[in-house]
This record gives sequence, structure tokens and C-alpha cells, in this order.
Amino acid sequence: MKKIMVGNHAVSWGVMLARAEVIPAYPITPQTTIVEELSVLCADGRLKAKFIPVESEHSAMACCVGASAAGVRTFTATSGQGLALMHEMLHWASGARLPIVMANVNRALGSPWNIWGEQTDSLSQRDTGWLQLYCESNQEVLDTTIQAFKIAEEIHLPVMLNLDAFFLSHTAEPVEIPEQKGVDDFLPRYQPEFRLDPKKPYSFGCLTPPEYFMEFRYKIQQSMLQGKEVSRRVNEEFGQSFGRKYGLIEAYRCDGADLILVTSGAIASTARVVVDALRQKGRKVGMVKVRLFRPFPQEELYAVLRDAEKVAVVDRNVSFGVGGIFAHELNAAFCNEKTRPPIFSYIAGLGGRDVTPQVLNDVVYQTYKRAQPEKQSVWVGMRG
Repeated sequence: MKKIMVGNHAVSWGVMLARAEVIPAYPITPQTTIVEELSVLCADGRLKAKFIPVESEHSAMACCVGASAAGVRTFTATSGQGLALMHEMLHWASGARLPIVMANVNRALGSPWNIWGEQTDSLSQRDTGWLQLYCESNQEVLDTTIQAFKIAEEIHLPVMLNLDAFFLSHTAEPVEIPEQKGVDDFLPRYQPEFRLDPKKPYSFGCLTPPEYFMEFRYKIQQSMLQGKEVSRRVNEEFGQSFGRKYGLIEAYRCDGADLILVTSGAIASTARVVVDALRQKGRKVGMVKVRLFRPFPQEELYAVLRDAEKVAVVDRNVSFGVGGIFAHELNAAFCNEKTRPPIFSYIAGLGGRDVTPQVLNDVVYQTYKRAQPEKQSVWVGMRG
């Protein structure tokens, strides 16, 4: 079945198809319509789940932690300041090895107040032990929501899927809705080995002395690294079941490219158009979309980028004092490679500003013009 839906509703329907059982909800623009749609789906009986209105995003994640520890499939959604308010509880979720799935609609953080798209909110949570996936289209949003539960429940870590505010969250596109039976076969009922149960009492999250604490963190790191292979396999299985797959990264027209653009989220769609136009003019330009950010797909990116003469990373985010976060991660990942292309960092589209084909053409022109990066990051598309 095909349905025209906005990105937020694609999340909601993905959650329904995954048969989530507990949904703590707190509204925040531009995420609100995710939980609004889920409340409708619960109210009319299409989704048999406990929908719990809470008083804050911190409480939403605390509620997720309790529900997931009790052994039920758990989901919530947030944006921007709400995600920042959850910060403490994100550590509790990953530390407790709970397979919570959360959708984050990427929104700029205040001040000044802004409700439009930017990835700094999710990327500022990159060290909390959550896998992070970034979506380009509403179809990818729905499919990734379903995949996220399977990934989380296999490696016992929470997963955050991200979509751009308004460019996806409030934009309607045709979306193919999988049959429920197919999703049930792909994603069986969640049955954890350990859970809160009065008949089989365990201690969870108790005080852990230095003699044991590092081993807990080591196991999280090992599971996070395992998450890359699990994400790859789950994506392949999804493709076999439903005919669509996305990969950890996606290389577009990179064969023989001397300059490769690297980006993520909705900007990737614009980048494809720019690459096609430049190819028609004889420019050897390609594009890589990064879908999985945590764990970072270092080997996959190096395999595609190593033969390029230059790499231009377009970040819709900023780490103050460093620059673009994806560019910084890429430089760190490649620092020990004997041969690697120069990586040019560009910041664009903060606070929801449009990243137009002209902006990306300017990135390509500036990169071709310089032999090496002259700044940590170049800001493009600025007024004046």
C-alpha cells in the first residue's frame, strides 16, 4: 500500500508496524505530530500500546528506561531542546543496555530561539552510547524506524533515528507501507532474557565500584562496534523482505571522481541533483551520504574516499571551536592512513537555512580552487 505522508507520520506508522508496546510522549515542535499520530493510532485500536503523556522530555526517557527494563518494546520522540533535557537519561538507557528506539527531529538549539532544522542537537549526544542513523527521505524514515528496533534488540543498545525538521518532518511524500505480516516476520516479538520481574528478582543499575565499572563500559564499546555489522545485516535482510535497502553509507557516482561531496540527511537529495548537473558539464564529482554516524563507518568511508583528490564535507551542524562535526570525525578516522585526500570542511544550513544547489556549487568551486584547506571550516550561504 502507498500513502502520501509527512516524515513525522512515517515515524508513527513505522512504530505501529513494529508493534511498540509503551510510548511515553511529550510534545515539542517540530516533533509533536509524531506522538499526536501515535495517540490516534492507540486510541482507535490500530496500535495496542500504552500511551503515557508525561510532564517533560526527561520524564519521557525515564519512563522509557523503566518500561524497557520491564521487557517491553519502547519508543519515544523528541527534538532540539527536548533532546538536550534528556541528556542524563540517555546515559542511563545505554548504560542499562536497554533497546529503546527514539526518533529525533533535528532542530537547532537556542538561544536565539529557533525551531528549524540543524543536526547539532543529535550530534551533541554522540558520546551517550546511542547508535545514530540519519534519514534522507520519508520512505527511509519509515523503513529505518522498523530496522532500528531489530538492531537495538540484538545488540542491547538504544537507537536514535534522525530526520530533518520541516524538510522531512512536515513535507509529504509517497511512502510504501509494508504489510503487517511481513513486518512481524522480519521483527519478531521482543522477548529479553533479563527483565524486571517480581517472580525472578534481579538488581539493575546498582552501585558499581571501580573494580567492575570499566568492564561495563568495555562491553558497551564492543556492542557499539558490533552495531555496525548488525546494522548492515539488518539492512540486507530488510532489502530481501521489502525490496528496499540503504547501507551504512551510500556512494553516488563516485567511480573515477576527483572530488567527492560528503553529507547526510535531506541535503543528500540536493547533492545528487548537483552531482548530475556537474557530471553533464564534464566535472568528475561524486557524493557520499552518511546514514550511520554511530558507530562511525570508518572503513566503509575510506574505501570510497581514498582515491579521490579532494573531499568536501557539508555539515548542517557545528561544534564550536572545532567546526563541522562530520568533517572532524572524518579527519580523526583517517589520521593514521598513509594516503588520504585533503578534507575540506563546510558549514551550511544552520537554523533551517536552505542548502540550495547554488550553495553546493559554491562548495565545489571553492574546493577545486584550493590545493589544501585554509580554515578549520568555511561557512557557506551566509547573508551579505
